[in-house]
Amino acid sequence: MSLTIYRKAHFNAAHRLYRKDWSDEKNSEVFGKCSNPNFHGHNYELEVGVTGDVDPTTGFVINLDVLKKVIFEEVEKPFDHKNLNIEVPEFKNLNPTVENIAIVIWNKLRKKLDSKYGISVKLYETPRNFVVYKG
Repeated sequence: MSLTIYRKAHFNAAHRLYRKDWSDEKNSEVFGKCSNPNFHGHNYELEVGVTGDVDPTTGFVINLDVLKKVIFEEVEKPFDHKNLNIEVPEFKNLNPTVENIAIVIWNKLRKKLDSKYGISVKLYETPRNFVVYKG
């Protein structure tokens, strides 16, 4: 029996959407207020889904305590209260859009979780703007 179990997490982070090779005017035209040179922040809400078979011995797909620790180490600790553009190495040359942040999170989790699991990342940038990435 295969099913998906979810763990929620939260982090606050600042970012600026822009391309270094574009003028401020072009960045403003494309990214609007999200291209503020002084950055802006979000209260990100994260839902990580892990899909797999239920272990007949434990009754778990995955031990949620293990998943909690992986999310904390790979996402919350490196992203929370950080300026993504400046302090998070993955975004040194990658525009930290909600789409790219979700992909980065998925890749970090994929490296830490057994390949037998399917992983989904749902990341809310605002209550109305979110992305789902399944790899």
